[in-house]
Amino acid sequence: MTLAPFASPLYVMAKPVGSLCNLSCDYCYYLEKGNLYTAEGRNRYLMNDATLEQFIRQYIQSQTQPEVLFTWHGGEPLMRPLSFYQRALALQRQYADGRIIDNCLQTNGTLLTDEWCRFFRENNWLVGISIDGPQEFHDEYRRSRGGQPSFQKVMKGIALLQKHGVEWNAMGVVNDFNADHPLEVYHFYKEIGTRYIQFAPIVERIQRHTDGRHLAAPHTTINSNPSLAPFSVTPQQYAHFICTLFDEWVRHDVGEIFVQLFDATLARWMGVQPGVCYMAESCGHAAVMEHNGDIYSCDHFVFPEYLLGNIHHDSITGMMYSQRQRDFGRAKLEQLPTQCRTCPWLFACNGGCPKDRFQITADGEHHLNYLCSAYRRYFEHVAPYMDFMKNELQHQRPPANIMNQFPKSEHL
Repeated sequence: MTLAPFASPLYVMAKPVGSLCNLSCDYCYYLEKGNLYTAEGRNRYLMNDATLEQFIRQYIQSQTQPEVLFTWHGGEPLMRPLSFYQRALALQRQYADGRIIDNCLQTNGTLLTDEWCRFFRENNWLVGISIDGPQEFHDEYRRSRGGQPSFQKVMKGIALLQKHGVEWNAMGVVNDFNADHPLEVYHFYKEIGTRYIQFAPIVERIQRHTDGRHLAAPHTTINSNPSLAPFSVTPQQYAHFICTLFDEWVRHDVGEIFVQLFDATLARWMGVQPGVCYMAESCGHAAVMEHNGDIYSCDHFVFPEYLLGNIHHDSITGMMYSQRQRDFGRAKLEQLPTQCRTCPWLFACNGGCPKDRFQITADGEHHLNYLCSAYRRYFEHVAPYMDFMKNELQHQRPPANIMNQFPKSEHL
């Protein structure tokens, strides 16, 4: 059967070492996924050559666009040797068939060396660095298995990226500790030279599983009484964090510093795709592949209930375009409670990430986002600024003109 092309590019993030990592961050949602693969023995969590080749061949052939983006994630993907990624590049060239291939990799930065950075620079890889702000905030949760802090090693890694001219960006987890210090976190990112910043609010619930996992699956209802993990950011904290950050950015850094949330918000104001899945109307086009070829519906849905199949006996296209994955993607819209459907900010929010939609509305409906009140406050706060920037773009003027609307005394 011939399948129709996807409305948006098919995307599968690869986990070459599964959940294996040299750190043991308290809030990590992926470390425990190793418990799903304890029966594999000595080489569990390591992607073998057969799986690597099968993935690269299928992934390239499944694309409907001339550009193909490979994303290597973890765990900590640098726990595979450089030779693994050199092999990946060779396979990409072998199966490219005229397509343009790009690669990005998300790392905690502690294992970076000159050799790694030369490789990234020579092959034009984009590197994402996970760092939660200044040392006090970063080391609160991002530590080794022995409890040692990781900040200094991460900063050495960033220095090596800069030394070799590697393109990189920063990803910060917003948690219960650093959320109260938005400007300190933001100014730190500017000081270390990053221009592209992604913030991820951490929201997890605790529910024990028989195999040792302790995080509640997204579909776990509030009636099951899972407890909120202590490191989770509260809606009040997150609202304060992103609104304070926005006020600083909109006065001083539009067009110079690119914050993913703010860029995505402006995209929604313009009526175009936001570039981030949690603000899109539906989801399901972005999956994740474990080290052994297992495909799950989403990186935050790596639970047995969301296993779509395995690339060694199922095709990536077949799994991603299956009725099961279509239903998964449509559920984001179809399960919206009335409170969301009647919300003036639905066009921008679209209910947020399904992973966090475990609250109950005042009317007793399920699937309200835990961070709903934070997003409402944020959209109300940024609306006049977004209206101005939208108007500038519609008249082919730079949105950075908004900074001229503030008194000069506000430009420090």
